[in-house]
Amino acid sequence: MLRSKCLLVLVLLLAFAASPVRAQVAGHPVEVSAGGGVMHFDARDHIQDGAAGTASLGYRWSPALTFEAAWLGSQTKRDATYNKTDHEFSWTGVDLRWNLRDPSERFTPFLLTGFGYGRSHDPDLVMFSGRGAAAAGAGVIMNLMGKERAALRLQVRDVFMKEANADQISSHIALTAALQFTFRGKSKDQDLDGVRNWLDACANTPVGAKVDDKGCPVDSDHDGVFDGLDKCEGTPAGARVDKNGCPTDADGDGVPDGVDVCDSTAKGARVDAKGCPLDSDGDGVFDGVDQCENTFKGAVVDAKGCPLDSDGDGVADGIDQCPNTPAGLRVDTNGCPIEVSEKETQLLDTGVIRLQNINFDLNKATIKAESFPVLDEVAGILLQYPTLNLEIGGHTDNTGKKAANVKLSEARAKSVLNYLMQKYPTLDASHFASVGYGPEVPVASNATSLGRAKNRRVEFRVTNAEVLKVEREKRRFLRKDDATPAPPTKK
Repeated sequence: MLRSKCLLVLVLLLAFAASPVRAQVAGHPVEVSAGGGVMHFDARDHIQDGAAGTASLGYRWSPALTFEAAWLGSQTKRDATYNKTDHEFSWTGVDLRWNLRDPSERFTPFLLTGFGYGRSHDPDLVMFSGRGAAAAGAGVIMNLMGKERAALRLQVRDVFMKEANADQISSHIALTAALQFTFRGKSKDQDLDGVRNWLDACANTPVGAKVDDKGCPVDSDHDGVFDGLDKCEGTPAGARVDKNGCPTDADGDGVPDGVDVCDSTAKGARVDAKGCPLDSDGDGVFDGVDQCENTFKGAVVDAKGCPLDSDGDGVADGIDQCPNTPAGLRVDTNGCPIEVSEKETQLLDTGVIRLQNINFDLNKATIKAESFPVLDEVAGILLQYPTLNLEIGGHTDNTGKKAANVKLSEARAKSVLNYLMQKYPTLDASHFASVGYGPEVPVASNATSLGRAKNRRVEFRVTNAEVLKVEREKRRFLRKDDATPAPPTKK
């Protein structure tokens, strides 16, 4: 029964020893212990359990091994078989104590193996046994009362000895508690922070870190890297840092990650205190990247932030209300021509441009070269109104057969359309159609040569009147003698 209790106590001691550690004396100290406990003798020897005393003197050779001289003794009695006569027992020997944890720690579980001289004596029976006896045991050494050099030593030892008149080797178990005192050696500072382990509340501080009086590392800027190791000790609160404690800045804008609200800023852009890019002129290109930082409000810009001017009239796209102005025309502040041709006025007022000076080869659809400038002028006008849908109509007088005239007029209208599409590819072909009317839509009497001349014509007619109305409202033309207007103001 006592054996079971001893084993249970040993297990509890070892479990208790697994608690968090705190270091004490290191080096090669001398350890002295003395105490007492209970001795349980082998039942086969008819010896009653009794009080026990123990003492040891040890020298720590290494953290794992301590050499000890030990003594164990007990005064008890035999049982009724021997009339309860007195019995004396002692064991003196040398142990190897195998430390299962660095003995400089607060709790050190250990194992014992030893050999010595065992003595068993019954004065009344004149029975004596004295011979070599092995021993084994286990226990734990625990710091006592907050003193690094004083400890409580709890131990179980089993002495293997052959008693007088016995045929077998007996197993005598001692469960003892002793006070152990340490001399020499030195207080350990395993993390080299200047605070000995015994007082160090943070015993694993990285080498080089600054610590407080309790041995715990200091982090003044709260960036997770301790003072002394932190190469950038004034890090702003919230900033992410590298292993050296220096703020990281993934987008290179000068505002640390973690503080940077806009952490993907384009390289070169100027930012505010939160790391968000500035755009003073509101053109969508950030300051620092913007090579034209005073762009007018509403202007369309290129990747460098400079205004685009597709028609080259001096008014930026986005501001230009007439974005397809022909080259060379004077424009107002909205980018619309100041000097308007008669044909453009005719288009806006009536929805029709009527050309009676487009000449073709006789009875053919081939356009004569002298008509090209007239068609080029019309193309310049149409380029300004890309949203209009137009029908190009060919018309003849009533001379000749009607069917032939219709066919010829259709071919000539198509020829005009082909000329415009080939020379001006920016015109959208889907907005144009060609029709031949022959003599069916006269604008004058065919009874006179003048009237027949007026009927031989090409017309450009708008077919989406609602769009024409919008374009008409957009254009506010100036007279030719008006002064050149000032450029648009900044936002």
